[in-house]
Amino acid sequence: MNTDPIADMLTRIRNALQARHDFTNMPASKVKLSLAETLKKEGFIRDYEVLQEGLRRTIRVHLAYTDNREPVITGLKRVSKPGLRVYAKKREVPRVYGGLGIAILSTSQGLLSGGEARKRGLGGEVVCHVW
Repeated sequence: MNTDPIADMLTRIRNALQARHDFTNMPASKVKLSLAETLKKEGFIRDYEVLQEGLRRTIRVHLAYTDNREPVITGLKRVSKPGLRVYAKKREVPRVYGGLGIAILSTSQGLLSGGEARKRGLGGEVVCHVW
């Protein structure tokens, strides 16, 4: 059993990027699928797919690299942890590296990037920073 599945997902992505893998697999959940969708919308990963192996569902995240094989993602950081939750009001949504990265927030309308949350006027739990 894993106490923080989102941190596990981010670590798997970080490790796969470090090893220059084309994809990485992890157990599926609704939150992880939503996080993968947000990363895809923002251009940090190429794609993701859900694999069904018997009763177990797995997410395969296809990682994105530049033309000279450098990872598009240079950093992933879990902000709100099970032991210390971090929330942001709609006027306090963080900007990561002056707009070069994104903050991903868990809002009442699902997981959104910081820019999208600002547009919709929503605050929420700051799940992670990606740059």
